[in-house]
Amino acid sequence: MSYCNWDKTSAVNQAYHNKEWGVPIHDDKRQFEYLSLEVMQCGLSWSIVINKREILRACFDGFDFDKVALYDPQDVARIMATDGMIKSVRKIEAIISNAKCFQKIREEFGSFDAYLWEYSGGKTILYDKHKKGYIPVSNGLSIQISQDLKKKGFKFLGPVVMYSHLQACGIINDHDENCDRYKYINAHYPTIKKRRDNETEVQKF
Repeated sequence: MSYCNWDKTSAVNQAYHNKEWGVPIHDDKRQFEYLSLEVMQCGLSWSIVINKREILRACFDGFDFDKVALYDPQDVARIMATDGMIKSVRKIEAIISNAKCFQKIREEFGSFDAYLWEYSGGKTILYDKHKKGYIPVSNGLSIQISQDLKKKGFKFLGPVVMYSHLQACGIINDHDENCDRYKYINAHYPTIKKRRDNETEVQKF
């Protein structure tokens, strides 16, 4: 069994795996989109969220964080009334609140991207044994970042959610070593090998 077998659960998941997941991104709008998708996933399966991605994009102005930061209760009501939308006021309000926090990080660090990638020195991390399918739900890095973001006011971004984001945005390459995407990322982006750190609920795939 391979950790990357999840990409074959649907055509949408396969496209996401083959074109996006784990590829390093350096664009704040995409960073905010990925963070927001992870917020929406809390307590749900990834398949539900990825299949509603276009609905989410329409609800949140294409994840334009400057626009989302200006949302008011009427926008919350509009989003809740949208057909096919995930009906969670708390998550919707969290994304709006996170947009405001996102702006503050940009003011301090120049970009959210610069803030986040500083944790890995601008390189994609290859953790020991992850390529063999030993994947945790969180680790020392995701704990550290989630704790800092919590201090900065972010919501719904605990260690598990943050680990998923680090995988998605390319800071951690958790593709299986036999997966073409693992090889592609390592060949096209700077990487750094690290020992496993404070990993929780490690599963062998």
